[in-house]
Amino acid sequence: MKKRNLIFILLFICFSGVLVGCSRNNANVAEADETMVLRYAYADNSQPVIDSMNEFGSLVEEKTDGEVVIEYFPDGQLGGEGELIELTQTGGIDFTKVNAAALESFSETYQIFNVPYLFDSEQHFFNVMENEDIMNEIYQSTADLGFVGLTYYDSGQRSFYMKDGPVETLDDLKGKKIRTMESETATKMMNLLGASAVPMGSDEVFTSLQSNLIDGSENNEFVLYTAGHGEVAKYYSYDEHTRVPDIVIMNDSLKERLTDKQYEAVIEAAEESTQFEKEVFKEAVEEEKEIAAEEHNVQFNEVDNSEFREAVQPLHDQFQNDEDTSEIYNKIRLMGEE
Repeated sequence: MKKRNLIFILLFICFSGVLVGCSRNNANVAEADETMVLRYAYADNSQPVIDSMNEFGSLVEEKTDGEVVIEYFPDGQLGGEGELIELTQTGGIDFTKVNAAALESFSETYQIFNVPYLFDSEQHFFNVMENEDIMNEIYQSTADLGFVGLTYYDSGQRSFYMKDGPVETLDDLKGKKIRTMESETATKMMNLLGASAVPMGSDEVFTSLQSNLIDGSENNEFVLYTAGHGEVAKYYSYDEHTRVPDIVIMNDSLKERLTDKQYEAVIEAAEESTQFEKEVFKEAVEEEKEIAAEEHNVQFNEVDNSEFREAVQPLHDQFQNDEDTSEIYNKIRLMGEE
């Protein structure tokens, strides 16, 4: 069914007349006197991320003097993150923005971001994400699949939010059914913390909380008011177990359709949109917390996460000792000691 849906979407893109890419598959370089329309699709997102994706489009148009424009397909119009990655692979779209966890099934390298307490601080996270030596390796790990990473957006820290009370110690998680991202690493983390992992898509979480299918979930603060989860889960506990970035990916053949100047403009626009996102995201988080507390009476509490860190140490050992991940794991951890 998923493959059939993808074929339908591709046919829609090709025959709708809105998008120009399918009619010029053989073009290697854009003509200087015509406007190239690039397609950017994304699923549901918080407003600061949406604003940042729009900023990217504005910057591309500005830096190319209108030769390249971005057309958006928002809010899952062309599918969820899995479908959007596949459309980027095939060239059905040119860009999408997905959570790094969604890329695990395409490149095992992206698993590194789901290692709990990989980053010692927010600044450690930013230092790693803006380190070319580390990130170029990760971004290029999917080149043979037809797409590459372009930049990242801060998605904040991820902590637990529950229906029946705060999480203050590991005992508060024992036996609880907690939604996780559909990630093998995230599932292992939850089991090490003593909870029962329930992998599911983000669109299923609200009804699962309502129906008591799960006792809680984990995410950043934007699920509380923007996604409405604070209506049923009123306890948000800052154990801050992971910082999983959003990744903007691009069809790898796009650079063959752009002039060198246009391609450089896309790269610059992506990097500048990331710096824009860092600022608006931080401001929006504080606003989200205030509204969630006022509208849904969500309570926030700090957590001494030392026992949480100790409990998930086996995952650190796994990534440090695996020959495929040890080099990048050690590079990231060493940056926290600088």
